[in-house]
Amino acid sequence: MNDIRAKVALITGGTKGIGYGIAQAMIAQGMRVAITGRNLEAAQQAAQGLGEYAIGLASDVTDYSSQEKVVETVLEKWGQLDVLIANAGVGHFAPIDELSAQQWNQTIDTNLTGVFYSVKASLAAIKSTKGYIITISSLAGTNFFARGTAYNASKFGLTGFTQALMLDVRKDDVKVTTIMPGSVSSHFGGRSPEEGKDWRIQPEDIGQITVDLLKMHPRTFPSKVEVRPSKTASN
Repeated sequence: MNDIRAKVALITGGTKGIGYGIAQAMIAQGMRVAITGRNLEAAQQAAQGLGEYAIGLASDVTDYSSQEKVVETVLEKWGQLDVLIANAGVGHFAPIDELSAQQWNQTIDTNLTGVFYSVKASLAAIKSTKGYIITISSLAGTNFFARGTAYNASKFGLTGFTQALMLDVRKDDVKVTTIMPGSVSSHFGGRSPEEGKDWRIQPEDIGQITVDLLKMHPRTFPSKVEVRPSKTASN
């Protein structure tokens, strides 16, 4: 996939933050991009900001039929699907005795089961183009912390899921990578993107990493990419 011009990507949770940063980087390379969000108006508005080669679609990753419909729409629009970016995610952080069952279920359903649904719905199309699947995990997928039972469980699971998936589809010439960012300047977890903007990773940085992965020589791919801010808040 050295030349990624006119390749088609689907990005879940692509209306802002990391997903939108990846979409911008792809559009700049001449790709066609479908971004999804749970709110259709927000998805379409975000797509307008990306230009004529982007579409915004409403989708809930916790609903498998919704993911199937999104893939069908992409195929109807562009006739192919080359890249899936499984990015949609949520975070609930609390001590175990304060974490509600609803928060636990939403975290696991979105961050783990939602990725399974996105991959499952798109896999046939990705196999036909010998494409690329990239999941957005987190350093929390290998590093545990207090108040992180739900989030750690979801991201540890996602990291393992992605690496096993990589082995499952390698024989089909499909590449699979998980990107594991540290602190990113975004709306995630109720933060403002401006909070600590001077030291956090920016969404466009993840976009650059994604493009670099897609343009790498076909004989090689990094199956896991950890990325951290160069400095910490205290610096």
